[in-house]
Amino acid sequence: MFRKVLVANRGEVAVRIIRACKELGIKTVAIYSEADVRSLHVKKADEAYLITGDPIRAYLDYVRIVDLAKQVGADAIHPGYGFLAENADFARYCRRRGITFIGPTPEQIEMFGDKVKAKKVMKEVGLPTIPGTEEPVRTLEDAKHAVKEIGFPVMLKAAYGGGGRGMRVIRNEEELEKNFESAFREAETFFGKGDLFIEKYVENPKHIEVQILGDKYGNIIHLGERDCSIQRRHQKLIEIAPSPKLPQDLRMKILGNAVRAMTRVGYENAGTLEFLVDLKTGEYYFIEMNTRLQVEHTITEAITGVDIVEAMIRIAAGEPLPYLQSDITFRGYAIEFRINAEDPKKNFAPAPGKITSYYSPGGPGVRIDASVYKDYIIPPYYDSMIAKMTVWALTWEKAVARARRALDEFVVRGVPTNIPLYREIVRDPDFLKGDFGTRFLEEKIAKGEYDFEIEGEKPMEDVVLAISAAIAAHYGL
Repeated sequence: MFRKVLVANRGEVAVRIIRACKELGIKTVAIYSEADVRSLHVKKADEAYLITGDPIRAYLDYVRIVDLAKQVGADAIHPGYGFLAENADFARYCRRRGITFIGPTPEQIEMFGDKVKAKKVMKEVGLPTIPGTEEPVRTLEDAKHAVKEIGFPVMLKAAYGGGGRGMRVIRNEEELEKNFESAFREAETFFGKGDLFIEKYVENPKHIEVQILGDKYGNIIHLGERDCSIQRRHQKLIEIAPSPKLPQDLRMKILGNAVRAMTRVGYENAGTLEFLVDLKTGEYYFIEMNTRLQVEHTITEAITGVDIVEAMIRIAAGEPLPYLQSDITFRGYAIEFRINAEDPKKNFAPAPGKITSYYSPGGPGVRIDASVYKDYIIPPYYDSMIAKMTVWALTWEKAVARARRALDEFVVRGVPTNIPLYREIVRDPDFLKGDFGTRFLEEKIAKGEYDFEIEGEKPMEDVVLAISAAIAAHYGL
């Protein structure tokens, strides 16, 4: 087992990895930018080192990070998610410097990082894929030619990245001409390459993903599926395990084929295959593979009892998987809510600032993964997610009821958050019935079905006055 692990990330995922390491008796090293001097992961680690300079590049300069790991005696690096987590050059440099990269091989990261190549490989190993281009598209004329063969509607997607960047739904030639260049530029800005690929757009499908674990000895298992259909601008907000509406025969087909595909490519460590599922036809399509820990790993841990971060570390250290597929049992339902510092009334714009009050919920079946606290100042440079709330219960109905209770307990003031929006969603009869696809939230907001106050905007003077009035009434003042 490793003696010391450097965590090449920040925020709640860095805290999560540090906790897993501590339970394994492994010393931890944190890195932090000048903007993250007061971040919780810095306080939790055994050692912490400042990376000076640009606050974003601090977490992207892999040569500097790996060299630091070598200097401080770390024998492994966990990349978390985001930043360098799916950077094959980073994994290769770790290998070159004699540091273990906790994740899949550089070759696998590179193969799945190229979405066009990944789609080809998955098609070859038997997974159904959405009709679309097999080579990157770089010009509008090439895009027009491809769309003639595929047919509208189509989706433009960045060939070398995800997270909704460079993604556009195109329903006619006019929209293609209007959106192609902007999608290309956005992909180029965020991923270094503007190459796009085009695929058939499936109307309002379920977004289902399968969690995979594989060791260095060819053993592959799945940990069930997650339903990630509730999204905003193609970015996930609420995730559920298992999907409350996926038919069992379709579920078993997707899970079985995912394991067979990963076995054929010899996949190592944790990874997630993502699918679009059309419940009307029973068809499903592979869309991409994430060669890293997922934000929503918490719900899989809740229903299986498997610590995915610990498993990643053990696999990277050379241990075989300690369980067979038959050993994995699924119990109950879990829901994860991504708590973002953003203003739903301003098109969900990020809202950095100082947290003046912070009270997280607790009680049975409630888990909080966070890196913020009262008086913490959210920096403007990073993702707007400040916490994740995961609830678990034996039944779907109970899980939703528990989510209502926990969200009502969750208080963040000083900055607006999406908590009030979530309170509306968990009281929506369609959500309770499991009737939601990838356009669920977009359609609900467009119709004006959700109406909520934003807690972060309430002036603290109102709270002080209310408390003063209560005290006065109690003592008859």
